[in-house]
Amino acid sequence: MSSENRTDQEKTILGHPPGLFLLFFTEMWERFSFYGMRALLIFYLTKHFLFSDNKSYTIYAAYTSLIYIMPVIGGFIADKILGGRKAVLYGAVLITIGHFLMGFEGNGGNQAFAINCFYIALAFIIVGTGFLKGNISAIVGSLYNKDDLRRDPAFTIFYMGINLGGALGPLICGYIGERYGWRYGFGLAGVGMAIGLAIFIFCRPLLKGRGESAYPEKLSQKIMGISKENWTYILGLVGIVFSALLLNYHEVVGQLLGVIGILLVGYILYCAFQLPSVARDRLLAAMLLMIGSVIFWSLFEQAGSSLNMFTDRYTDRHIAGIDIATSMFQSLNSIYIILLAPLMAGFWTLLNKYKLEPSSFFKFGMGLIGLGIGFLVLVAGAPAHSNQLMPVIFIFLIYFFHTLGELCLSPVGLAAITRLSPMHMAGLMVGTWFFSTAFGEYGAGMIAQMTSSGGGDGFHTILNVYSSIGWLSVVFGGGIFILTPFLKRLLHENEGE
Repeated sequence: MSSENRTDQEKTILGHPPGLFLLFFTEMWERFSFYGMRALLIFYLTKHFLFSDNKSYTIYAAYTSLIYIMPVIGGFIADKILGGRKAVLYGAVLITIGHFLMGFEGNGGNQAFAINCFYIALAFIIVGTGFLKGNISAIVGSLYNKDDLRRDPAFTIFYMGINLGGALGPLICGYIGERYGWRYGFGLAGVGMAIGLAIFIFCRPLLKGRGESAYPEKLSQKIMGISKENWTYILGLVGIVFSALLLNYHEVVGQLLGVIGILLVGYILYCAFQLPSVARDRLLAAMLLMIGSVIFWSLFEQAGSSLNMFTDRYTDRHIAGIDIATSMFQSLNSIYIILLAPLMAGFWTLLNKYKLEPSSFFKFGMGLIGLGIGFLVLVAGAPAHSNQLMPVIFIFLIYFFHTLGELCLSPVGLAAITRLSPMHMAGLMVGTWFFSTAFGEYGAGMIAQMTSSGGGDGFHTILNVYSSIGWLSVVFGGGIFILTPFLKRLLHENEGE
């Protein structure tokens, strides 16, 4: 067949639609900006605004919790009105504005105007991420039919884009921010997002119409003389104001999460006991996985808060005579994922070939044990410290073991939830999965506060907390191993609905 007669579907890059690589680079730059800013955030709070560790950890926890709640709302709006492409575009615009607003830092200290600008900037990023994060992944899926064998490899390529951005952001923005000024690090994160936005706008034809609204007629329908599409954008601005208020009164976020969590769990349990026994057991299994997820992320997410502070204050960061900026260590998780994810995927495939691949529950147990080992290895390095400076190798090791734990737990989590949930509850359960991550993020803030409550000897206070949560994680993981035969029966793997 001549090139002139080829269809659009036959034009591929490395065997995939060109639209995949548009989404790859858009998401890569979004993650570059997000993780670049995140690597600096806890230091910005403590060193620039001079907030206490406790207050900084609470604000950080409120921010990361809201980041994981908003994609549920953004996904709903995209499904019902906007469509994925317009939602991603709007989200990218808001995130870009938010990162540039972070550059208005004032003169430091507790200046009310500068702090309020800071909250508004974070609110732009929160709402923008809500519109962008889940929807760009949905567009990736829309490029392929459900039975297309390229679908899983496509998400692997996309996942590499996420982690490439996650690795480069802290290395570049973190270094610039710590060495030359906060505004330059945050501004560079904004430039990264602006590049991603420009790519998404100018290369839009590569999507071939994917990601458009399923209800285009709704976009132009008017309410009070304003189209529903424009009402959606106005709702986003209202969400920014609401998010800024929540950040300003950050203690409320935990209470809000608690109330919503109780209502969600109560409703899901009510629905579960209306179902046939097989569907009910699977739904209960999904709920147990979510509990494991809350525990995991509550411990894992010390990385951006208390572990970041420990690295800054109590670690000898000189490598080959060079003093490494603390925020640059935030790239280790993404670098390890890029290196280890293909090996882990191959390992699971090999085990599956011989029918030895462990169940989702067993993998969750492995994830928690890997996480616990990371904390305990860091604690074990305490005798090696000199003048309360830990050798930097132990920071590399804790991120290594935590990444192994993440690769055991995170990739299988959402897949298991979608597989175990009844069709009519799939959307609710996916939303609840994201909510459990948000709850874990807030729990991480509470644990981080424990590391700053021991008085003057911060070094040993942090290590005592890490020892406790390390052993707790190992015990929980071991408990899951022991209970796996019982828990597997909830899956009813060889039965129909």
